[in-house]
Formats: sequence, C-alpha cells, structure tokens
Amino acid sequence: MAEPTARPKRLQRPQIVLEVVNRIQLSPHLVRIVAGGPGISAVEDNGKTDAYTKMLFAKPEAGLTPPYDMERLREELPLDLLPSRRTYTIRRFDLARGEVWIDFVVHGEAGVAGPWADHAKPGDVVVLGGIGGGYAPDPVADWYLFAGDDSAVPAIFSALEALPKDAVGTALIEVDSEADHLPVDAPEGVEVRWLHRDGAEAGTTTLLEDAVREVEWRPGRVDVFAHGERGAMKALRPYFTRERELEREQLSLSAYWAHGREEDKFQAEKREPIGTI
Repeated sequence: MAEPTARPKRLQRPQIVLEVVNRIQLSPHLVRIVAGGPGISAVEDNGKTDAYTKMLFAKPEAGLTPPYDMERLREELPLDLLPSRRTYTIRRFDLARGEVWIDFVVHGEAGVAGPWADHAKPGDVVVLGGIGGGYAPDPVADWYLFAGDDSAVPAIFSALEALPKDAVGTALIEVDSEADHLPVDAPEGVEVRWLHRDGAEAGTTTLLEDAVREVEWRPGRVDVFAHGERGAMKALRPYFTRERELEREQLSLSAYWAHGREEDKFQAEKREPIGTI
C-alpha cells in the first residue's frame, strides 16, 4: 500500500507587523487606522490604487505573538482560537512619514475587524499578511466610471486622487446618509455623486445598480472600476459586459463582501462556482 501523501503546506506571504499610530473617526461608519513602527520598512507601495492586505486578528485569550505561524497554529489550536483573516484596502502609502492608512467600515460590535478598529488605540498590534492589488486608472482612457459602496470608498478615493487633472467621468458612492460624505481631491471634471440608503441595511438595495444604469454614457473609451457587495456586482457585470460590451481590460469588477456572509465563508464561496461573478 502506498504511503499517504502529506498535505501540502499553504503558501503564505511574509507577514508585516506594525502598530497603531493613530485612530481617526472619519464619519459615523468609517474609521481610519494609521499604522507604522519599525516594521514599516517591509512595506512597499505597489502603485495600485486598489492595493489591499490580508490582515490577521488574533483573539486576546489565545495569547499569540505575531508573526503567526499559521500552519503550526492550525495543528495546535481549535478553530475558534485561530487568528481571523480579513481583507482591507490600503487607503494610502505615506512611506516618507513611515505610515500606511487603512479605513474600516464599522457597524457596532458585529464582525471582527470593525469592532477592533472601533476600539483600537496607539500601540495596538497591526498584522498585514502581505500586500496585493491589480487596478490603477488607465491614463489614456477618455473617461472614467467608479461605482461602489462604503467598502470601496478607500480604493475609489485613491483612484480619484491618481487621475490626471483634466480627467472626466462619474463616481457613484453608496453610503448610509449625508453624514458619511467625505472630502476628496477629485479632478474638477469628475462628478462625485453620493447615494443614500437612508437607514436601509447595506447590501439590500438596488441603489448602486440603478444609479450606474442612469449614468450618461460618454463617447470614447471608458475605464470602469466597480467594487462592493456581491449581489450588486453580479447585477452590474452583465450590464457592463453584455449591454455596454466592454472589453475585459476596461473593467475592474469584484465583490469585496457578501450580505449575510462573514469573510471566511465568503472567501471560500468565491473559490466555488456558486460564488463566481
């Protein structure tokens, strides 16, 4: 009988261990964590406006010290004591100041990362599981269309700030109310339009899809960035690919989260046919 094959180890990006330098309440539902410290030397700006990191959050009762050897911990700890992994966009690399900014959507005590950010204080540990990203605005596009909910605000704002000053287009951003509006240095020719849920639960309306369909379609080549809740993204994909017949390189569309799903389950579903957009 053949010997059983050993389970292959998962490839892990090197972890970057930082600390909270500052916590800023941007709006009722958005908190910025400014992170820095000695570990910042391992951070590199990849030039993507949707740069993201897989953050790791350990439960205090587990008594763990980063960086975490996840393979060993999976063998030694019960599932409920393993560090949780959550994906967040890097709002800004300010490496000259030794900082990175990460913005968190917070809704009370639900979830893992939101409550952590809500109560974070200077000196708290910040563990980044590497930095990825795949989008930056096409510099030769004729116009731009951005669409997203609260979770996409950091990436959309980063893209708006990276546009040429003579850029034209529209940015559609779904939030709860006017209290969640934030200032952004967008080109004069790009309209930033806020969409209000007015108390409706995020991920339960057609606000974003309806607004995208109402946007005046300008002549020329468009560059589209649409990220947010999975249901909204599934509804928008056929509009862009079939009705507007965009080429693949014109469209960056992805689900950042799914209504009614924690990220661990959501990320697992994304790898299955049922979760494919």
